[in-house]
Amino acid sequence: MIAGMSTAAFTQLHVLISLVGILSGLIVLAGMWSAKRLPGWTALYLSTTVLTSVTGFLFHSKAFGPPHVFGVISLAVLAVTIVALYKYRLMGASRWIYVVGAVLALYLNAFVAVVQAFQKVSFLKPLAPTGSEPPFAIA
Repeated sequence: MIAGMSTAAFTQLHVLISLVGILSGLIVLAGMWSAKRLPGWTALYLSTTVLTSVTGFLFHSKAFGPPHVFGVISLAVLAVTIVALYKYRLMGASRWIYVVGAVLALYLNAFVAVVQAFQKVSFLKPLAPTGSEPPFAIA
């Protein structure tokens, strides 16, 4: 049990939050490319990406490992990104800090999703059983 849910249910919730974060992040990225601020999508992206990292820490683990390192890095990047957007309102250097942070957080979230897919999805696992094979590197 995790947070009052079965591990399977919590995992599904975590994955759903992560996918919403990635999808909304892609929409925010498209908005950046077209110089459009999308405040609703941005809030959804940032909040679900924070939730993805936070819920990732709730999974049972025997030791601090690479997923935890990615979570800490992601949360640190998101903290700076959120401050640049909401406190400094993208004035001066906070504009590029926000853009770099938002894109980096999306990359980290997508990278973890690809790693997890190759580890957990039955038809992908044989393509890269150790995580160093070409299909994994290409993805």
